[in-house]
Amino acid sequence: MAKKLPKVDVVVVGVGWGGGIIASELTKQGLNVVGLEKGKERKTEDYFMVHDELRYALRYELFQDLSKETTTFRGNEKIRALPMRQYGSFLLGDGLGGAGVHWNGQTYRFLPYDFEIKSKTIEKYGKKKIPNGMTLQDWGITYDELEPYFDKFEKMAGISGEENPLAGKRSDKYPTPPMKVSPAMKMFADAAKNMKLHPYNSPSANLSKAYTNPDGISRAACQYCSYCERFGCEYGAKADPVVTVIPVAKKTGKFEIRTHSHVRRILHSGNKATGVMYTDVTTGEEIEQPADIVVLTSYVFNNIRLLLMSGIGKPYDPKTGTGVIGKNYCYQVLKGSAIGFYDNKKFNTFAGAGSLGMCLDDYNGDNFDHSNLDFLHGARIALFQNGQRPIQNNAVPSGTPSWGKEFKEKSIKYANSYLSVGAEGASLPFQHHYVDLDPTYKDAFGDPLPRITFDFEDQDRNLAIFMSKKCADILKEMGADHIDYTKELGPFDNTTYQSTHNTGGVIMGSDPGTSAVNNYLQMWDVDNLFVVGASAFAHNSGYNPTGTVGALSYRAAEGILKYHKSGGSLA
Repeated sequence: MAKKLPKVDVVVVGVGWGGGIIASELTKQGLNVVGLEKGKERKTEDYFMVHDELRYALRYELFQDLSKETTTFRGNEKIRALPMRQYGSFLLGDGLGGAGVHWNGQTYRFLPYDFEIKSKTIEKYGKKKIPNGMTLQDWGITYDELEPYFDKFEKMAGISGEENPLAGKRSDKYPTPPMKVSPAMKMFADAAKNMKLHPYNSPSANLSKAYTNPDGISRAACQYCSYCERFGCEYGAKADPVVTVIPVAKKTGKFEIRTHSHVRRILHSGNKATGVMYTDVTTGEEIEQPADIVVLTSYVFNNIRLLLMSGIGKPYDPKTGTGVIGKNYCYQVLKGSAIGFYDNKKFNTFAGAGSLGMCLDDYNGDNFDHSNLDFLHGARIALFQNGQRPIQNNAVPSGTPSWGKEFKEKSIKYANSYLSVGAEGASLPFQHHYVDLDPTYKDAFGDPLPRITFDFEDQDRNLAIFMSKKCADILKEMGADHIDYTKELGPFDNTTYQSTHNTGGVIMGSDPGTSAVNNYLQMWDVDNLFVVGASAFAHNSGYNPTGTVGALSYRAAEGILKYHKSGGSLA
């Protein structure tokens, strides 16, 4: 029998960006919050002088142990799903701060088009433009409604950036100026301008200068050490929950973090959540934590799985298209890219930062005419100088043998003489793309694993080919001597890394029949349960998701405070 603890105002499941923001905002207003994190404690000191690519990038020090908990995957319903036993297409964060510790820091606002994508598409192109089976829908919120929360997230994190000429309107400038411009970035910007495109410095959570945020948190500037993605930042220059929002919540004295606490069920009675049940992984003890309000802020798959295992919300049925939990799983289309090799130029690409780059949005969202195109939405195109670490970076031109003398010679020749221009494409939802519970495979506690059913569609293939050609055109303008680019997109392959940008499954909207949560991320079915994170996205845009997750988290925190005061549905 589970040990029952005293009730608290709020219990938060997962202490990453979403959980940290919720805890910070609620405790500042006097609420008592318990944060349950299944991983271990983390702090900046853990990363002092630990630029160890083998340990972190290849042996996955910061990530979930797949032998204990993983996902299963299949391309379609005719195939038996199999567990991901070694890391491939995406990385599952583990420990305090979650994926917010190991991210690169690229921090965008989704476009105004994204939030009203179905309405805007029909208005401009007609209903027939949306392919059969594509379950496109509006988000139940507009960019203008969400803009103040984007601004709040950016000021908390100290985002460095400059005005994007093709993005939504801003109420204020970025709190810190853009990062340095490397020679390669300048080449990209000059080429783009020659092509009548609109380049801008990537918005970055890697601080361009020392900064103190509105909560009084001071952080140092980025050192351009190249160890961002898959690594914690030893300087605290990269905004993450551990160095921004979590200290604010802890300082109030009203936030208790319990690490090694694996939440397994949401407890509920009628249409109210009563708390959660979790297992202390250090002792094996089952513990019940009652709460007035329950907030799920864990990763996409765990948010979906907890709702399904707890019997909350109607599970999605891909045959009928009805139900909402697990619906509209999306990923990211990253295969539209090009690499340019230079015979007589060298670049110091060993130096860099996770969000040091130059971008353009001329082919993102609906910033270009889709009337005669065979896909919707688009992609952000960019050149990033993340820093070429020694093990994982070894590009050679196509046609080069993958081993032997010629391979070695060209690896050395082009070690600092190639540049990549990549497209980060939108992933739009289809009726047969979803997440449910695997009927066969279970985790270490005997609970079913989340099962992903997903593959690339013609929409994705056509977008990738179009975008890769645009990337190649830019590299040609940049004077590359040899250019390789994506010429086709095969089936989705979950064995090679692409991005950790999984979205959907507990999507937001204005209709309880087609969405799981309202625009405060409050469950339609259980009004004291909020589900926060990229699981709320009705599709994935041509950007990294973190900025939009942050904005929605601040709005959800506002909604929780309103609910705590007055109760009832916030829609």
